[in-house]
Amino acid sequence: MTTAPSPRVDTTGAPPSNSRGRVIVASLIGTSIEFYDFYAYATAASLVFPALFFPNQDGTTALLASFAAFGVAFIARPLGSVLFGHFGDRVGRKTTLVASLLTMGIATVVIGVIPAATTPGWAVLAPLVLVLCRFCQGLGLGGEWSGAALLATENAPAGRRAVWGTFPQLGAPIGFILANLVFIGLSSTLTAEQFAAWGWRVPFLASAVLVIIGLWVRLKLIETPAFTKVVEAQAVAKVPVARVFRTSWRKIVSGTFIMLATYVLFYLMTTFTLNYGIAPTDASPAGLGYEKIDYLWMLIVGVVFFGIFTLVSGPLAERFGRRAHLLVVTAAIAVFGLLFVPLFAAGTVGVMTLLILGFTLMGLTFGPMAAMLPELFPANVRYTGSAVAYNLSSILGAAVAPFIAVWLWDAADSPVLVGVYLAVMAAITFVALLAEKETKGVEFTDDVGR
Repeated sequence: MTTAPSPRVDTTGAPPSNSRGRVIVASLIGTSIEFYDFYAYATAASLVFPALFFPNQDGTTALLASFAAFGVAFIARPLGSVLFGHFGDRVGRKTTLVASLLTMGIATVVIGVIPAATTPGWAVLAPLVLVLCRFCQGLGLGGEWSGAALLATENAPAGRRAVWGTFPQLGAPIGFILANLVFIGLSSTLTAEQFAAWGWRVPFLASAVLVIIGLWVRLKLIETPAFTKVVEAQAVAKVPVARVFRTSWRKIVSGTFIMLATYVLFYLMTTFTLNYGIAPTDASPAGLGYEKIDYLWMLIVGVVFFGIFTLVSGPLAERFGRRAHLLVVTAAIAVFGLLFVPLFAAGTVGVMTLLILGFTLMGLTFGPMAAMLPELFPANVRYTGSAVAYNLSSILGAAVAPFIAVWLWDAADSPVLVGVYLAVMAAITFVALLAEKETKGVEFTDDVGR
């Protein structure tokens, strides 16, 4: 007869803590699902959703309706930041992270089983369920990033917050690569008819694996030291969103604009460059004429650099400070925007150089944000404050950038104005960084707020 091993007893008197491995998996799993879902939905929205869920509309109207359902998530994200931020600052990081992952994960899987609108009795119900699922995804995502960032940074050893903060950020390139590899695999093995009939459901159903892993790890977490001290000091805010806007509204504005260039760069490097890369050379506006699969492979190579330099950014932000590091990177983003035309015009080598440079800068600017945005706020409103700033910036940057970019591309019949747009957004972020103090040395765990 065997006996279960006894739990390990800490005889040093140190409080229990989450292991580094558990923090890594628990923090990056949600952002991996976020970006995986973004590309899975975007691909399906352009290829099959118009015919499946809006079959009674003409082609253009159906496509617009499909992307409108996609945009519902951006409307829900700020609401999610307030909702999950409220519970994250009142109940705790662990419980809220489990709830946000469930909200996001269940909605994603349900999309994979919605009957088509042509199914008897589902003509109206199918598109409504699709929109509801997108809203729930946005709601969960609104609280996911901030909670994951706090899980990493509030568990980090002294002098390692920016390094540990890169864990949740690494989920972005991971999710991007996974989604595009799934799409490439399906496109290579299925006919167009098979993909439309059932193949598009595979990416959504497969996300259940990530959700299950994430839940298993997150349920084993213990509460972060910073929130534990908030509870012990009886400093829990009754209404965190009211408290943070009353005491830290300037920091919300600052954080929103500090994140702006990062969001615009990411969506230009992915959504815009893909559209421009695969558009025919004789179209209006003209593109580069690459086959979609070929260009996706080029994007995947670029995203590898995104992942590498996300990890590189942590030690750099620790050594030189978040503000100094981001000022240099943001200035480089502005210069990069002015290189769009010469690089795009330099053939495949130039395009590949543009993708590698852009995603390298993306890693260097995105990596430190999981440390810097939370460092702007005291612990009792940190979840809400960082979530609101992050998601307000998503509206100003992510939600509108693809539309502005396409409009500018069409107006100039060239990416020149798109690059100028990126440079202007980088200039705004540069000013916001100049106006903010360095956050590397702020008291993070013991600043419980009042």
